Amino acid sequence: MLVSVVIPLHNEEENIQELYHSLKSALDSDGKDYELLFIDDGSTDRTLELLEPFEQKDSRVRLLRFRRNFGKAAAWAAGFDNARGDVIVTIDGDLQNDPKDIPKLVSYIGEYDVVNGWRKKRKDPFIIRRFPSIIANWLISRVTGVKLLDYGSGLKAYKAEVAKNISMYGEMHRFIPAVASWYGVKIKEVETIHHPRRHGESKYGISRTLMVILDLITVKFLQSFSTKPMQAFGPVGLACGLAGFTINFYLMLVWFSGQAIGHRPLLLLGILLVIIGIQLIGMGLLGEMLVSSYHEGQKKPLYVLKTSANNK
Repeated sequence: MLVSVVIPLHNEEENIQELYHSLKSALDSDGKDYELLFIDDGSTDRTLELLEPFEQKDSRVRLLRFRRNFGKAAAWAAGFDNARGDVIVTIDGDLQNDPKDIPKLVSYIGEYDVVNGWRKKRKDPFIIRRFPSIIANWLISRVTGVKLLDYGSGLKAYKAEVAKNISMYGEMHRFIPAVASWYGVKIKEVETIHHPRRHGESKYGISRTLMVILDLITVKFLQSFSTKPMQAFGPVGLACGLAGFTINFYLMLVWFSGQAIGHRPLLLLGILLVIIGIQLIGMGLLGEMLVSSYHEGQKKPLYVLKTSANNK
């Protein structure tokens, strides 16, 4: 079994040497075949310069170079696309995750499809890092129905076929277990070691919370309605349309009785509800056509088989 370890890096020059040697030590002692995929996410310091000698002298090191800073989700996506292993592990490059935990996570792959690291004793400031993370983990678990204690952990292990079928953008790297749940995967959470940051500065802060909320809305929609958008827009559109029609029918009876209705705000509300209903149903129909065209053009499956029918 080949294990591919994906490490996104952005301006981590002070951590490179120790990171490489600690990864190598942990994986060599485990005895499994492995490769290290370092993704330089447009670093402006000496990160790339320090990585290149490792690539030249160690055949198990591969270096992917971004032209500019595209973000962690893009770095993980590049790592997933280029990984050759049967198991793909992600780990942050700031030395807060401990490489010694990688063999433990990998050992659960087979019985489970995704193994999530849980930083139970997290060594980060409470107000600006841990408290927002607690709120985010609770919210994501409630909205997606996939209950995890640490969505933000960078240390995760995946079966390769799971990781390679996940599309990522924005801050989607946080929601991979929730997105992967669409495929019916088995997920386990394992307690891992977490160290305080010794060098450099964190790239994350409380300002990321808003982006997480916005992406969570996207994830929930994709999780529930990506192949059936009419079910998202249709019921609301139908309810608005029926409410508007009922109001307008009532006003029509009032008008036939000889009363003026042109000055009544209820008339505007009825017309508005009918228009909104038509628009929402139209959006649902348009979404259905786009989904149909996408699946036919990309040949994206509507289902995922756990085992092939030819396997006996």
